[in-house]
Amino acid sequence: MPHVAQNSAMAKPAGEIAAHAAADVAHYEQPLSERMRTFLRLEFLYQQMLYNSEKDANWATRATISTLLEVLAILSRGDVRSEVLKELDHQIGLLERFQSQPGVDGSRLDTLVHNLVTSRDEIGRIGTGFLQPIKDSEFLNAIKHRSAIPGGTCEFDLPEYNHWLRQPIGRRQEDLSQWVESIRPVCDAVSESLWLIRESAQPTDQMAKNGMYQHNMHKDDHCRLLRVSLAAQSRLFPEISGSQHRFTVRFLEWSTVDSRAVQTGQNVPFQLSIC
Repeated sequence: MPHVAQNSAMAKPAGEIAAHAAADVAHYEQPLSERMRTFLRLEFLYQQMLYNSEKDANWATRATISTLLEVLAILSRGDVRSEVLKELDHQIGLLERFQSQPGVDGSRLDTLVHNLVTSRDEIGRIGTGFLQPIKDSEFLNAIKHRSAIPGGTCEFDLPEYNHWLRQPIGRRQEDLSQWVESIRPVCDAVSESLWLIRESAQPTDQMAKNGMYQHNMHKDDHCRLLRVSLAAQSRLFPEISGSQHRFTVRFLEWSTVDSRAVQTGQNVPFQLSIC
């Protein structure tokens, strides 16, 4: 579970909940369930979208729109909203079990639970039709249709889109904020849930002998996400494969994009988090 001992830092708000790697450490993650795959992809796209939406250049606005349409594609498949609600209920239940335990920072725990309950209530209010404002936008639908064609959104294909891109950043952000608001409750909840899942495990020091590490799960383990941590400047990177029962980590040596990475023959110390 997330650390809730006395004197712990306060929980991050939903808008800032995504974990940021330390400058000297690189984290590599591997999802072990379909829900985690979907959540990680959504977080990846959502962070890109928010980053580009703040920039003035129309190329950044193009990137924001492109990413928004990718988020829409994921959220339109299956019932992601239901999966997010299940995850929030799961996390709330786990945290509430800690409320009566000694040595727990009650204030921080209450904040965590409050954030999750607020997210759950907000997702409940938006209902199952929360994507409809984006789906009904003729402007976005035209861009989506032309985006399937390489270079299909250039000026002669979509003159209205390119005219909009020339508008002041404030005007563009006004429209962007309306579209993003439709998906924000779900995406923020995904980011918050992933932060809690990452914080649920303490990293342990491990050694990959001759560049290979294998791990068998215990029957009562409920791992959904693996995190491998290495020095950011390392020439090695991990290739992680496996399931909720067993996984393997191979460390490959990288040289250039013109040379295929090969497994190192050296022993590799690393940190492993089983979340």
